[in-house]
Amino acid sequence: MVEIKPFKAMHYSEEVIGKDLSKVITQPYDKIDGEMQRRYYEKSEYNFVKLILPMEKERYETAARRLKEWKEKGVIVRDEKPAIYIYTQEFELRGKRYVRRGFIAAMRLHPFSERIVLPHEKTHKGPKEDRLRMLRATKTNLEAGFVLFHDDGRVRRIIDEKIREEPDFYGVDDFGTVTRIYRVSDENEIREIQDVLRDEQVVIADGHHRYETAVYFRDEMREKVGDWKDGQAFNYRMTYMVPLDDPGLLVLPTHRLLKKVKMPDEVFEKLKKYFSVEEIEPKEAEKWLAENRDTNSFVMYQDGRAYGLRRFRDVREFMSDEWSESYRSLDAVVLREVIMKSMGVENPKIDEDIIYERWIEDAIAKVDSGEAKVAFLMNPTPPEKVLEVAKNLERMPQKSTDFYPKVISGFTMMPVDEKELL
Repeated sequence: MVEIKPFKAMHYSEEVIGKDLSKVITQPYDKIDGEMQRRYYEKSEYNFVKLILPMEKERYETAARRLKEWKEKGVIVRDEKPAIYIYTQEFELRGKRYVRRGFIAAMRLHPFSERIVLPHEKTHKGPKEDRLRMLRATKTNLEAGFVLFHDDGRVRRIIDEKIREEPDFYGVDDFGTVTRIYRVSDENEIREIQDVLRDEQVVIADGHHRYETAVYFRDEMREKVGDWKDGQAFNYRMTYMVPLDDPGLLVLPTHRLLKKVKMPDEVFEKLKKYFSVEEIEPKEAEKWLAENRDTNSFVMYQDGRAYGLRRFRDVREFMSDEWSESYRSLDAVVLREVIMKSMGVENPKIDEDIIYERWIEDAIAKVDSGEAKVAFLMNPTPPEKVLEVAKNLERMPQKSTDFYPKVISGFTMMPVDEKELL
């Protein structure tokens, strides 16, 4: 059972900043490099990066002190009435316009072992320690998590009706994505949204480290408080929730480039036992992949030539019997287990052996320049496949998903200290 609740969000003051938050919003903390961080600092004295990723040495203490000061100055205020916050993102990608529709709510935390909130990728110790220290210092969810869920149509109807109104806040990010926020405080609509999620499992799209951090923090707070109650805010996490069938929910492919190894002729011949092969124009790679996404298909590019590889034969012999059929069918798994291992490539190290690229033209350019020997161009992983694999308690291979665009930070925050109740 997925439990969500409305909450009284903290946000930038309309009187101080205005409804247009373009100067203060940021990319998620883990997507901000040094140059972007400096640019955000120059953009506004109240830019959100000064909370989620301060440049000062005492990062966590600085963030907590600054948050307190901004609240005292009235730069950040709090809604008086609990709400669920419709969150839409309008963006352009490769000449097409999209709108991703979802909402932000307080979602009850569950360890992954309870199989209610499901992960789809592995996490690492370093990022979790960093965000735990930030959470301990600020006792605030500064950024929303991002999960996917099955909608029966009711959530989409509520969102579509709400977005006919003027947004409460909006902002344009570095890449031209327009984010709009709309409050939903009607109790009947809130109950309807809650009812849709009641018997569902959800899968994390982005923010695995921050989710695990929130669960750990919850356990710390429960021990600290002792006689804790279900309604205390630290039992929940501010979460952006998107229906799996939303037309604007895009997953981009992540192409693989090998830096040291080319495809040997003898291996290529052996692979023809499992894949049909046709030479195509490199500029037709994206189109060819889209036309052949019904089975495992790849475009191999090396020595200035592109080949479409389309699986026509079962490759179960290359797979572990412990894996589910859903996991075995992933393009990233087939590429890793059947093609790369046939080339003698196992456990490649990022930047040393393998490069990951979002855009086909960039992947091809790196092979042409000699930075890589061969590129394997791929289709994106369908969102429903992410949930399917996660329900089997399996973690997808590295760089299997690239949800686009990222959830922009700086629109809402949620206090989670020991006194806060939902």
